[in-house]
Amino acid sequence: MPVVESIAPEVKILPQATLVTVDEDYAGQRLDNFLIRQLKGVPKTHVYRIIRSGEVRVNKGRAQADTRVEAGDIVRLPPVRTSERAEQKVQAMAREVARHGASSTVGGYAPAAEFPVLFEDDFVLAIDKPAGVAVHGGSGVSFGVIEQLRMARPEADFLELVHRLDRETSGILLIAKRRMALKLLQEQFRERETDKVYLALACGDWPANHRVIDKALHKYLLENGERRVKVVANDHPDGLRSVTLVKVRQAIPASPAAPATPFTLLEVTIKTGRTHQIRVHLAGEGHPIAGDDKYGDFELNKALQKTVADRASLKRMFLHAWSLKFNHPKLRKVVHLQAALPPELQQFLPPGMEVLAPGVVP
Repeated sequence: MPVVESIAPEVKILPQATLVTVDEDYAGQRLDNFLIRQLKGVPKTHVYRIIRSGEVRVNKGRAQADTRVEAGDIVRLPPVRTSERAEQKVQAMAREVARHGASSTVGGYAPAAEFPVLFEDDFVLAIDKPAGVAVHGGSGVSFGVIEQLRMARPEADFLELVHRLDRETSGILLIAKRRMALKLLQEQFRERETDKVYLALACGDWPANHRVIDKALHKYLLENGERRVKVVANDHPDGLRSVTLVKVRQAIPASPAAPATPFTLLEVTIKTGRTHQIRVHLAGEGHPIAGDDKYGDFELNKALQKTVADRASLKRMFLHAWSLKFNHPKLRKVVHLQAALPPELQQFLPPGMEVLAPGVVP
């Protein structure tokens, strides 16, 4: 019988070493990160201690924290203290942070939140991201969608962003639930094997025959450190070739709040994934996106925020990741998703004009 020392009731000691076989989902992961996921509730300092001491073995040999494990490797886990209430603690922290707000997100904690699910299985989660929410924490942002999902799903071993959406953009966002799925899906995005279509409301009458924008973009910083992008000559030394495909979906009459400016609802596909690409390309053609607070018509945006007659106001940028086709990383079949226009965008369109989306398209 193993000797169990007297410790806090939520802590137990694993009585003996265990052997874990690395599956393909974790192939290529650092040993320290692999152990942190395997030994939930064990302090990171202790994880590194057992690696340094040689108690952790990979294929019967000593290994370093930065050793990359491969599918089929046998990892020896020594007896360790682990928390039986790790999951409950995470959930309690999430509730506490949610109650007190983002100012409590010291140390990377975020308020737990779920988002509308368009598709989910053991490999992929597709959500309908609302506008105004960053996809991840970063400069000036305490947390984002991915941190909130991890707090809401403490039992999930793996949740990682496959791609990004601007904070101001709503619509389809893919999250991988397996490392294998992340690698394969990111490769599809990198090789432009996915088919992603945005709905954008451009100011003015967009020419129906203007279907391709092939202009280089250059990213730069303002004096306050804020990121911006501009169109530059294709031979500019810092310019990156950027290609956007545009299709007119429907002409939209002017809002009573700004009767001099009609609109065009566009289906936009990007062939290169540059920062703010759609926003800058459309603005560069003289047809900025309605409500765009970085590259748009600021006076027009201010007018559109007013409710006049039977047309609702527009208080956000009209850009929505509407449709996405990708090859399922496990089933190897095409998955086609659509995300309905959110109410604040749908209401700005003329009555009777519906942009329907059933979620998963047959």
